Amino acid sequence: MRRCFVLGTLLALGCLSIAAGAYQQPAAERTVEVQKLKENLYLLTGGGGNTAVFVRTDGVMVVDTKNPGWGKPLLDRIREITDKPVTLIVNTHSHGDHVSGNVEFPAGTEVVAHENTRENMKRMQSPPGFPQPAAGKGTIFEEHKGRGFPTKTFGDRLTLGSGADQVDLYYFGRGHTNGDAMVVFRQHRVMHMGDLFPGKQIPIMDANNGGSGVQYAGTLKKVHDGVADVEAIVTGHGPVMSRKDLLEFSTFVDEFVAAVREGKKAGRTAEQIAESWAVPPKYAGYAAPQPARLRANVDLILKELP
Repeated sequence: MRRCFVLGTLLALGCLSIAAGAYQQPAAERTVEVQKLKENLYLLTGGGGNTAVFVRTDGVMVVDTKNPGWGKPLLDRIREITDKPVTLIVNTHSHGDHVSGNVEFPAGTEVVAHENTRENMKRMQSPPGFPQPAAGKGTIFEEHKGRGFPTKTFGDRLTLGSGADQVDLYYFGRGHTNGDAMVVFRQHRVMHMGDLFPGKQIPIMDANNGGSGVQYAGTLKKVHDGVADVEAIVTGHGPVMSRKDLLEFSTFVDEFVAAVREGKKAGRTAEQIAESWAVPPKYAGYAAPQPARLRANVDLILKELP
């Protein structure tokens, strides 16, 4: 029992350190940095997950809106880029560091997400081991009377706009959650993958929101093969990367799952598997895994394996 408690505590502290730190910053210190990717397409970092801003003919599309309290700083930076109004938000998945800023955007802003993400946003449940919402307390969307909650959903694919304004949304299956949306800025050949591709690190495999460890690598490969005409990928929390990086990440996750599978065949415990695993040397630049996240992923994969 004590071991489980310690694991949960470490996971909460380790995995949420960046997000919690961003959330707790005083309002005056909430700085959003802007990087121009292409004409009318920008990457805004700080305060949670990476945000993409696309200035279209009839208004601004925003992909992911960061932690609670970061909607206004985000809007302030967007107003420095363009005087066009924000008319559309796309959420890549349901986690609070990607969707909470929704509630600070103007009432009536259209919000689009995968159909499973919309269901997950009704609960706003955190991944296993993370602090969960207080019992009896409503979600951030309930507290704001539904403001910022998805108004439109899609299943496998949805096209928004046309011509230079066209953006294609795709869903390829379970991974980080069961509703990870790929957002493709067609003219610019840029794709935002949210936390399905967080960067060069062990991903969070969120069983509480339908995620899967066993299916994760296969979903990444489907993205790589299914969206071939992109040259740059906006990750959930890391730098902009390439299709080559995505393919490498798919192999990295696949080999991690294979190592857990072999550990199970050898009769080793989850603790033994997690303690003995390290990033293979060939994956240069990959962050050393947080022990609690690594252990949580091992636990999930073992549950999913036959």
